Amino acid sequence: MTYAPTEKARPVVFWEHRTYRGHLSELRRVRADLATDLAGFDADLVDTLQLVTSELLANCVKYTDSGGEGGEVIRALSMPEPCTLRVSLSDLGGGGGTPRIPTERTTDEWDWAEGQRGLVLVENLSTAWGYFRLAPWADLGTHVWATFALAPDRTPPGLRPYVFTR
Repeated sequence: MTYAPTEKARPVVFWEHRTYRGHLSELRRVRADLATDLAGFDADLVDTLQLVTSELLANCVKYTDSGGEGGEVIRALSMPEPCTLRVSLSDLGGGGGTPRIPTERTTDEWDWAEGQRGLVLVENLSTAWGYFRLAPWADLGTHVWATFALAPDRTPPGLRPYVFTR
């Protein structure tokens, strides 16, 4: 099956990408930028996106070259459909793995575990989440995304669609 982009596949609203240093100290800025970008959206939704995005950024920093010297993470934010908000992060690769929820733990091990719960949060707070390798033939980065449902009557007025030029 081939994919041919169409006008419908383009986001309804598209915020400018933001780039962050690959360090956990950037979490405050990530949350502040989301609050700014999503001004007018439901406060609970913004809080949820801040938590999910923080977890995804922490994973980029902890498990990939984004957390190394000079590393960075790129955040994208869009509304691919009028009732869907999507946040995604792209790392620099180098971790050798792909995002996954650990399943090999027993219930007791989960009860005692302090880490590796971030993707469980993402899965439970988002409508859907996933990832794709930026260059499947090499470990050059992973793009992880999460979507959130929007009530049509809870979307702020005046959102401007991004204009694609050729």
